Amino acid sequence: MKSKLALLLVIAMMFTLVVSGCTSTQTDAPKQNETPEKSETSEETPTNVDSVKVGAILPLSGSAAATGVKLRYAVEVAQEIINGDHPDIAMPLAEGMGLPNLGNAKIEVVFADHQGNPEVAKTEAERLIQNEKVVSLLGAYQSSATKPASQASERFKVPFVAGSSSSAALTQRGLKYFTRIAPNDDMETEVFFEYIKYLNEETDANIKKVGVVYIDNEYGVHAAEMVDKWLEAKYGAEGFEKVVSVKYPADVSNVDTEVQQIKAANPDVLFHASYIGDITQFVKKYKEFGFIPKAVVNYCGGFQDPQFTVNLGNDGDYFSGGAACTPQLFGKMEVVNKINELYKEKSGGVDIDGPALEEFASLMVIADAINQAKSTDTEKIMETIRTTKFEAPYFSTSAIEFDETGQNIHSASFMVQTQGTKYEAVFPVDVQTAKPVPFKDWTSR
Repeated sequence: MKSKLALLLVIAMMFTLVVSGCTSTQTDAPKQNETPEKSETSEETPTNVDSVKVGAILPLSGSAAATGVKLRYAVEVAQEIINGDHPDIAMPLAEGMGLPNLGNAKIEVVFADHQGNPEVAKTEAERLIQNEKVVSLLGAYQSSATKPASQASERFKVPFVAGSSSSAALTQRGLKYFTRIAPNDDMETEVFFEYIKYLNEETDANIKKVGVVYIDNEYGVHAAEMVDKWLEAKYGAEGFEKVVSVKYPADVSNVDTEVQQIKAANPDVLFHASYIGDITQFVKKYKEFGFIPKAVVNYCGGFQDPQFTVNLGNDGDYFSGGAACTPQLFGKMEVVNKINELYKEKSGGVDIDGPALEEFASLMVIADAINQAKSTDTEKIMETIRTTKFEAPYFSTSAIEFDETGQNIHSASFMVQTQGTKYEAVFPVDVQTAKPVPFKDWTSR
């Protein structure tokens, strides 16, 4: 009898082990609206680790590939400064090798290509978090890709630090794990109007009629909405009015119709939200159709890319836009000048631009936060990001600090204008390297 009872107990124990083994080793992927438990990267880690992985999601192929490669160079420069010993660069984590509070652990950047496709951006974010075990993400340049990638990051409670994505909507979603370094298009629009007022006062430009030209995606649509917002809230009462609004598809290959529409409305100033290939097409057609505005202001994107002046030569002169840096200021800013020297070694001699410097800053903030948190626990890293004022001597503001929405409150952006194929700082006056020049006839350049 005893032997039968013992046998029954053994069978019961074996059944229990089999059942528990089938259920506890499998974890379902979190659903879209569920908040999962902490990922493995959130577990408490030893003080000393060999390396810490950070994911960088960028457009390394597709229509924005040329820009994506430049952004990758900037992130690689940040990684090099953190992991190497650069005592000549006066900024956090430059002197000494690695993260000192984690036993000099190295930052290992894992790059992913979202191809300009929002769905790919989302799946790559999930892959980096689940398979590569990254403790933070950065990217993704195009706001339409940053949006789903950061939503995935939010679900897994992993910090996402966007560098150059500008859509104001990104910091209006109530996300707890998302921050952005660049000024958003809401902030830029206000600066654009103040710059136009400055032009009216300084050059008697008499700019009143506004035209908006924008790409049909997250970035462009929200930029156009911000123009409407500020006209209604403030600048319409000051005499500005919108006379034309032109939306064009992301895969546009001919802009004849759009430019004819713009010329017929004859705006004094154009607000452009375009990438490098698009803005190049428009400028060429403006010249071909003889459209001469009094000013053109550009949201972050194509105009900031140095390829703009390479593509267009003197035809690219007298355009303006927001920028986080310009080579014309490098002589006055030692830290960014040294960063630029490292960047040019990778880029074949091309200077770093605003979006690239903002992606550089993303990795610097992430690494600094990991080091200050003394942990790879994602909750501790995010808490440090939320509550810290980071030193950023490579920006004109010298600081990065996020508000409750995740927006950097120290906007490093200022207005630049292309003059003689160079990006001169023209507004505000305290950073000015040259006075703004009125838009000139195409035949007199």
